[in-house]
Amino acid sequence: MGLLTVSPSPHVRSEMSTQKIMLMVILALVPAIAAGTIVFGPRALLLVIFCAAVSMMTELVCRKLMQKENTISDGSAMLTGVLLALNLPVTLPLWQAAVGCIFAIAVVKQLFGGLGCNFANPAITGRIFLLLSVGSDMTTWAKPFYYLDAPFFGLFETSGSAALDGLTGATPLVTGDAGLMELLLGNTGGSLGETSALALLIGGIFLIVTKLISPATPVAYLGSLAALTFVQVLITGGEMTDVLYALLSGGVLLGAFFMATDYVTTPITNKGKIIFGIGCGILTFVIREFASMPEGCSFSILLMNLLTPYIDRFTMTKPVGAGTPEKEGA
Repeated sequence: MGLLTVSPSPHVRSEMSTQKIMLMVILALVPAIAAGTIVFGPRALLLVIFCAAVSMMTELVCRKLMQKENTISDGSAMLTGVLLALNLPVTLPLWQAAVGCIFAIAVVKQLFGGLGCNFANPAITGRIFLLLSVGSDMTTWAKPFYYLDAPFFGLFETSGSAALDGLTGATPLVTGDAGLMELLLGNTGGSLGETSALALLIGGIFLIVTKLISPATPVAYLGSLAALTFVQVLITGGEMTDVLYALLSGGVLLGAFFMATDYVTTPITNKGKIIFGIGCGILTFVIREFASMPEGCSFSILLMNLLTPYIDRFTMTKPVGAGTPEKEGA
């Protein structure tokens, strides 16, 4: 009889490593990156590469300062940089983008112990940090194909450049004048990653088909937002196309597929994922309709990140026959 190997769990291991997961998510973002580059020019691609590089360098420096193992090879820092870049306007000065990346990696991620220990999504928190710090530059949106009229295709322009006068405008969530086809294809102003809904849907479907994410959270998120918008249409007498407009405009698709499904900062149970998604949808609707800002996706996901431990505790499956432990002194 052969000897048995005794070892701690897990006993079943997957061939899917953290590095593979991160790289596949980045691959799913390629359509959005390509759409952003087409709409906003080569500076969009420069911003994505720059943010990825700064995020990786920040993680390398942090790990060395903390005398811990180098983890930039797992791809998580690169993904954070890419996601943050897709949440930024193309005209944002590079130094401000670098500050956002440093805050996301050094403060939100590494200060709490690195990947798996962060309490919130680093990319979203980095975006909110920039929005609160340099709100004017973060809300200056370039018009589609502005770079065709900008010197050097807009590569060296920033939101404070006089050369951009007349080339910037508001997002569709503010103006409400973009057509559904424009929102679908990306011929609108906004952040790099939110312009083309089609590109985001392609990436999101890829993640679901490859089972990298569960459809529970995106469906619950988009479904709850659509339901609330539908009720609003019935009450105010709006048009049914407003429901599609709410889903296709802003960063809700980017958030629903790529940030509300983060492994670390979102619930691990199926019930929890649904509750998380519904919460994000409700908060996004409330912020859009009643707050002083047109978009609430980032804030809604961050707020739900803070509730994730409680959602997990509430929805965690209890073993059969397990009882509630008695309190000491009872």
